Amino acid sequence: MSDEQAIKDTIQTYFDCMYESSADKTHAAFHPNAKITGVLGGALQEMSVSDFAGFVANQQPSPKDQGEAARLDIVSLEIAGDTAVARVRDDYLGMTFLDTLSFLKTDDRWQIYNKLFFVEGDAS
Repeated sequence: MSDEQAIKDTIQTYFDCMYESSADKTHAAFHPNAKITGVLGGALQEMSVSDFAGFVANQQPSPKDQGEAARLDIVSLEIAGDTAVARVRDDYLGMTFLDTLSFLKTDDRWQIYNKLFFVEGDAS
């Protein structure tokens, strides 16, 4: 499998973790030392992977179970050796996010090492 496809698969797992409210998929997509950071409601949010996995898992019923439309667009993807950066747009919890995901390849596995999120507005 190409690096590009492996990263896209990780992006899909990342989206699925939120869409399905899956802590397991959160841990699969993110490096254990990753940080999730952004501004939500005017306040800086900083989470560890465990914090984010707990937040995702607590969204019950999941967006998928509620019948929400799945929206994930890969806006850009750049690979440089064992690092990569992707910008993705997704709808989650009634909001549209533009996420900047930094990736690191370790042990032949691509994982998200950092997530910066920006809320663009209400989901359409």
